[in-house]
Amino acid sequence: MEIDSLREGFDRVAEKRALSSAKALEAVDQLVNEVEQAIVKLQMMNTDSTGNVDHSSILAELKTKVNEMAPLNQLENSQKELNVALSKYLKLLEKSFNPDISKAYRNVDFEVHTVNNIIANHFYRQGLFDIGDMFVHECGASDEASLKLPFQEMYAILEAMKVRNLEPALSWAATNHDQLLQNGSMLEFKLYQLQFVEILSKGSGDEAKDEAIVYARTHLVPFASVHKEEFQKLMACLLWAGRLDQSPYSELLSPAHWEKLAEELTHQFCSLLGQSRESPLSVAVSAGFQGLPTLLKLTQVMAAKKQEWQVMKQLPVPIDIGPEFQYHSVFVCPVLRDQSSDENPPMRMPCGHVVSKQSIMKLSKSSSRPFKCPYCPSEAVASNCKQLSRLHKHVDTRFSSCSLLHSCDFQCFAQVSVDSRNVKCWDKWIVRKYHISWFYNNARLSNGTKKLFRRHVFPIGNAFLCGNGTQL
Repeated sequence: MEIDSLREGFDRVAEKRALSSAKALEAVDQLVNEVEQAIVKLQMMNTDSTGNVDHSSILAELKTKVNEMAPLNQLENSQKELNVALSKYLKLLEKSFNPDISKAYRNVDFEVHTVNNIIANHFYRQGLFDIGDMFVHECGASDEASLKLPFQEMYAILEAMKVRNLEPALSWAATNHDQLLQNGSMLEFKLYQLQFVEILSKGSGDEAKDEAIVYARTHLVPFASVHKEEFQKLMACLLWAGRLDQSPYSELLSPAHWEKLAEELTHQFCSLLGQSRESPLSVAVSAGFQGLPTLLKLTQVMAAKKQEWQVMKQLPVPIDIGPEFQYHSVFVCPVLRDQSSDENPPMRMPCGHVVSKQSIMKLSKSSSRPFKCPYCPSEAVASNCKQLSRLHKHVDTRFSSCSLLHSCDFQCFAQVSVDSRNVKCWDKWIVRKYHISWFYNNARLSNGTKKLFRRHVFPIGNAFLCGNGTQL
């Protein structure tokens, strides 16, 4: 659905309504003004005259002016313009919002147990424990409540943080100290830092300073070597004990730190439970909501062509659901130009180039005889090709050919920047670690000369996906 067009249509209706209202008020004000002037004239005639007074001339004049103004016509015209704008907007709404979304439904065999587990855990993740218990009871399964107790603990910690009580959070962080370090999280240090600031801000003078020093020696000193800059800032706060709000470090008192820390704790808590940051049910519903307009339009097109929607194994058009829902990249075979799937996964040949399984079968003609690689002189046998089961999100699939090389080939080589061209290159790969970069190698051509090639490289787990390369 086009949200922008809906917003523009709404703005047009709002503008027409404001204009109609202004015209109506103007017509009423003019009418009231003429009536008031006529009343004043009548009162003056009653005051100045001693005999019978004929008001007919004044009333006739008022009638003439009212007929000339035609206030009813003004109101009808402005209302008509508003009604036209409203009717157009209603048609736009009907076109954008299809009330019958069941047309996009397909008969998918879901595992009932898995769906129930996702729904129950969603309630527990949202802190709706009573509703979660009711759902588990009604669906007749008890093992769906496996995450109830951990999330009850998490919400108890978050509720305590809302009243500036960090003890439950600190206790949990200390218990999971090793796991937090493995995740590279600074959560434990941030909790101690926030508690240190609370001591300095709530106390008064020397008493608060002494308590903060003792607390820092006990809890902050172990982190001093890792978080040197933050530790120095906290020690400088000791000079402002009891009046931290007037210090150069008053930003440490911002409530935003508590909110960010609560979000970080929720993220780490879910991570240690092996759960995603967002509820799987929320992600599925949000992704489905974004893809629904395309699916509804597709059903209309297929109905016109008398094609069966229910029996389709693969959608003929891509569904754009935004980068936040794209957890893995999509591999497109450079030979057949088909997108990989579970039935047609990407396959790595011994030479390192990657094509789809159907391409392998086509090149080998479904036999065990050797076939030539489409991109190099090497030969391969179908049985020697390895299936690539997973490509991570940050792999770029725009290149027509890719080489998959194990990460151990890269461990001993220097790092270079993207713009480095005058690098002394041997017959080895040079990779900038952790970033999409170039790698260089001297390739010996068929005439015996050497040329420097530059290629893209992308990390894939413990391997790298490499583009075919451009000669420099």
